[in-house]
Amino acid sequence: MHKATHYIIRKAVGLLLIIIPLFSYSQRPNIIYIMTDDMGYGDLSGYGRKDYATPNLDKLAGQGIKFVNAYSAAPVCTPTRTAFMTGRYPARIPVGLKEPLVKSREDSAVGLTAEHPSVATLMKNAGYETALIGKWHLGFQPQHYPTSNGFDYFFGFLAGAVDYISHKSGHTGQRAHDLYENDKPYYTEGYLTELFTQKAVAFLEKPHNKPFFLALHFNASHWPWQGPGDKPYEDSVDHRSNGSPAKYAAMMKSLDDGIGIIMKSLEDAKLTDQTIVIFTNDNGGERFSDNGGLSQSKMSLWEGGIRVPAFVRWPGKIKAGTTTEQLAITMDWTATILAAGGAKASTAFPLDGIDMMPICIGKEGIKDRTFYWRTSQRRNQKAIRDGNWKYLQDEKGEYLFDVSKDQAEKNDLKEKHKDVFIRLKMKFGEWEKTVLPPGESLLDK
Repeated sequence: MHKATHYIIRKAVGLLLIIIPLFSYSQRPNIIYIMTDDMGYGDLSGYGRKDYATPNLDKLAGQGIKFVNAYSAAPVCTPTRTAFMTGRYPARIPVGLKEPLVKSREDSAVGLTAEHPSVATLMKNAGYETALIGKWHLGFQPQHYPTSNGFDYFFGFLAGAVDYISHKSGHTGQRAHDLYENDKPYYTEGYLTELFTQKAVAFLEKPHNKPFFLALHFNASHWPWQGPGDKPYEDSVDHRSNGSPAKYAAMMKSLDDGIGIIMKSLEDAKLTDQTIVIFTNDNGGERFSDNGGLSQSKMSLWEGGIRVPAFVRWPGKIKAGTTTEQLAITMDWTATILAAGGAKASTAFPLDGIDMMPICIGKEGIKDRTFYWRTSQRRNQKAIRDGNWKYLQDEKGEYLFDVSKDQAEKNDLKEKHKDVFIRLKMKFGEWEKTVLPPGESLLDK
């Protein structure tokens, strides 16, 4: 072959090697993962709430696939967020044993670090722009911050709860400012839900030369129960006081309005069709929530503490208006995001979740799943859901339910199906050997 011809071929091949990755790179979707806080299974009108409406969230759910058997990885904030960030059961790392992480000398030393790659780190390594807007609750030291764990941008707060008006968090009488942009304190006026909405819109409107992964973690509808226009809590007043159904409805309206504004911004930026939107919640509801007829609430491993709303929209890929009975859990959304972004988990930290997208797009049918839960600090409970069966142990006893027929967990079947009861209890015991031992109990403190 003539030298000149050989040179031209080599140059052409080199150009192809550059062009091909760029082409596939441009095809990868943007991803928005929305997690709300302390929302009951029935708190959206599309999931049954009657005394107020959530039209924007209902519209979003109707534009994709709605899950009616979705679960959080824990019945409280920190471990569920640990599960999402790592894609693994929260009890696999120390911060996931905190139920939840609090502002104390002991807890200040614990948090998510770069030693365990987060979903943001993995997406960033795969070429994504990454941002977190909203609640963190995974550590208070610089090495625990979102910007130290894969996020290019952070706007939000570090603690488990913060005053929506004053932006202060902490114990009664000891509250301090807790609103940050990246790693610096950020001072402004405004209602937090609205501020998070504004920052999300600003992020979507700015130019992007990469696909983006936006984790949008609203603290609504977590206490303190405050609506837009309310006054801040005085430092001497308990954050968990002064709520009402009307205030709760106002908080949910602000959240729903924000979702509508953000989805409109996505549409105006002509990004709707190339953006996957995943919506879910971190655990069951609390005082003013509607848990959809499920038993108990936040902090419990009964269904009301761990069953959550969830839906996924991807226009042109996911058929609108569909509903699935597929069991799903927090770590599945991590696996789904990584798969959609072409990112891979570290072999040293294998995922406990699975990619839900083949089910969402109708390529695969419903898969059998087994989930495990454990609480040890403020409640001593254990649970496993294996297909339709659920074994549960709480402070009062042990139970077996067929959750497919008895979502309210009223009919204990452990005597009628002793073989299933024993099998699930043993299966839980085997799983528990694979995670860290329970955290120090706070029940006697």
